[in-house]
Amino acid sequence: MLQSVEEWLWWEHLWLPRNVSWADLEDGEGRVYAKASHLYVALPCALCLLLVRYVFERYLAVPAAAAWGIRDSVRRRAEPNPVLEKYFCSQARVPSHADVMSLSKKTSWPERRVEVWFRRRRNRDRPGLQKRFCEASWRCVFYSCAFVGGILVLYDKPWFSNLREVWVGFPKQSMLSSQYWYYLLEMGFYLSLIFSLAFDVKRKDFKEQVIHHIATLTLLSFSWISNYIRIGTIVMAIHDSADILLECAKVFNYAKWHSTANGLFVVFTFVYTGTRLVIFPFWVIHCTWVYPLDWYPPFFGYYFFNVMLLVLQILHIYWAVLIAQMVYKLICGKLEGDDRSDEEEDDSDSPEERRHKLNHSNGAGVRGRANGH
Repeated sequence: MLQSVEEWLWWEHLWLPRNVSWADLEDGEGRVYAKASHLYVALPCALCLLLVRYVFERYLAVPAAAAWGIRDSVRRRAEPNPVLEKYFCSQARVPSHADVMSLSKKTSWPERRVEVWFRRRRNRDRPGLQKRFCEASWRCVFYSCAFVGGILVLYDKPWFSNLREVWVGFPKQSMLSSQYWYYLLEMGFYLSLIFSLAFDVKRKDFKEQVIHHIATLTLLSFSWISNYIRIGTIVMAIHDSADILLECAKVFNYAKWHSTANGLFVVFTFVYTGTRLVIFPFWVIHCTWVYPLDWYPPFFGYYFFNVMLLVLQILHIYWAVLIAQMVYKLICGKLEGDDRSDEEEDDSDSPEERRHKLNHSNGAGVRGRANGH
């Protein structure tokens, strides 16, 4: 039965154009082709990147955060209360008003005290500012290196300037060593992001991030096996270009260089719009939908690859809406931090404390802007 499943899974008519077999993609005549077995290398590559990330964050990002005065805020601990702890762990992190009233009766605490306890308990599980800074720094460095590497892989290739060249001779296109390493590093990175999802900063678009990582790995794996490597490298370079600016803007925002962060975010918005909402759908997807038909009739792999690209495009539109909301807040002077992040809540005991904390925060922000940060 397993043999039958394997034969069906690797059925040539699913993944390759008509009159092309896996035997045609065997090494020979001076050509080297990508193989499915190469994908196993992505796992040790992901583990190595996790190790590199650990070393980078501990010995470079943390000292940089200290030098910039980036420190975690002092958080008040939630008082020990077995009733509230049980509800928090087993039912909900954010109780409804009716549940707050019920818990208030069970614990003999005022409702305000119960609400404050839940805010402090939620804050305890949230990552601090230093962790956010370290994570953004790592991603900024990786995306920068990956983008530069991608440009070096692509700049002298004819298909970089003429997308029709992507399909010339497909699928009998020899793999280059630069493409091999570029692919494996990118696949290892996205695989490492999946491994670290449980430990990274949780964001409001967590589910969309998971879908994005899985779709990206699926696309990269399929394009590798079916020799869609040329267009795959272009897709990766396009995505990395905007991600550099976003992560860099976060780094400066956490360092309280707000003017620099806002400027980078504006540039990021233009780059994101140009690459993800213009170039990606009207050049890349057009290239994968229209041009291949000049060389071979549609097959399952053709539809599968394009559907996965459309999934990415839907995510691009979703994030474009979030970015537009953030730009609106920036124009109105209401943008604070990353709207996608699970931000720390005010856990003051009383309205007076919260007003004092807010006034102190606003005063510090005004002084920061006056100092050019």
